[in-house]
Amino acid sequence: MSEEIIVSDPNPTPSFPILLQRFFVEHLGNQRAVSPRTIAAYRDTFRLLLGFAEAKIGKAPTRLILADLDAQLILDFLDHLEKERSNGVRTRNARLAALRSFLKYAAHYDLTALIVIQQALAIPMKRFDRPVLGFLSREEMQAILEAPDARTWAGERDRTLFSLMYNTGARVSEAIGLRVGEVIVDGAAVAHLHGKGRKDRSVPLWRTTVGLIRNWKRRLAFASEDDFLFPNRSGGRMARSNVTQRFELAVSAAAERYPQLASRSISPHTIRHTTAMHLLQSGVDISVIALWLGHESSATTHMYLQADLAMKERTLNRLQPMTSSQGRYRPPDQLMQFLMSL
Repeated sequence: MSEEIIVSDPNPTPSFPILLQRFFVEHLGNQRAVSPRTIAAYRDTFRLLLGFAEAKIGKAPTRLILADLDAQLILDFLDHLEKERSNGVRTRNARLAALRSFLKYAAHYDLTALIVIQQALAIPMKRFDRPVLGFLSREEMQAILEAPDARTWAGERDRTLFSLMYNTGARVSEAIGLRVGEVIVDGAAVAHLHGKGRKDRSVPLWRTTVGLIRNWKRRLAFASEDDFLFPNRSGGRMARSNVTQRFELAVSAAAERYPQLASRSISPHTIRHTTAMHLLQSGVDISVIALWLGHESSATTHMYLQADLAMKERTLNRLQPMTSSQGRYRPPDQLMQFLMSL
C-alpha cells in the first residue's frame, strides 16, 4: 500500500495581519524608506479602519481577512470619517490614499482577494473646492514682524523666527526644526531647510534677516551647532501650537495699526503664502518660486498665480464705471436655459 505524499505550498498566502505588518516593516520601512511622518499617518489610518471594522462587522483585527476590506466597508469608513469624526475632504482623501497603497501591495500576495481589491481601488478621490489663498499685504506683514518686543528673549526669538519664515517661505515644521549650524550668516548667507518627504533645500537670506539672526545667535552664545535655533524656554524644540500662540499675539498687536487683521483668518502658514505672492508680484518666475518653497512640481505653485489673477480681476471690477451696464447672455431656447442654469 503506497503512502500518500502531501506536498505543502512553498508560498502560502499570508494572512491579513501578516500582510499588514510586512507592509509597514518591509515595504514602507525598508523598500520605500518613507519618513516617520508618513508611517505615523498610515498607522493612524489603519488604527481607525480596524476599530471601525470591528464595530461594523464584529471581527477583531487579528481575525480579519483581506476580503473583508471590500469597497462597501471602505466607503462606509470614509463616510464615518466625514460625518461622525467631522474630518474634511483632504483628510478623507489622505486616508483613502493610505488604504490604496496597502491594497496595491497586498494584491501581489493574495490572489484570492484580487476582485475585492480591484473594486476597492476603484473608489475615487473626492473633489473639493479650493478656496482662494489668503495672504498679507507688505504693510500688514511688516507690522506683524515688528510686533514682538525684541527687548525680551521670547520677543526677539519670535521676531527672528517669523522674519526667517517670511524670507524663506518655510513651513512651521521646517523653521522650528532648524539647528544653529544650519543657518549661515557669514559670507553667502543661507538657510538649509529640511522639507516634507525628506526634500532638502537651501534658501538665500536677505540682509535684514541676516542681521536679526546674527543678533539672536548672540543670545544663544552657549548653544552648540546641533541645538535648535528657535528653542522653547527649556532649550527643546518649539511645538507647532506654541508657534501658533506666539503668532496670534503678534497679529493681535499688529491689528492696532491695521484693524482689518482682527477679522481675518490668519495662521503661521499664511506667512508662506505671503512670501510666494510677494515674490510673484515682484516679477519672480513661477519655477523659481517653486524651488524657493520646496515644491516638487511648479504645478503646485500655480495656485499662487491663480490667486494673483483673481485678486487683479476683483480690482478691475471695482474700477469699472458705475454707469457701465453688464450685459448678460440670454439663451433663446428653454432647453438651453436649463443647461445654462446647471
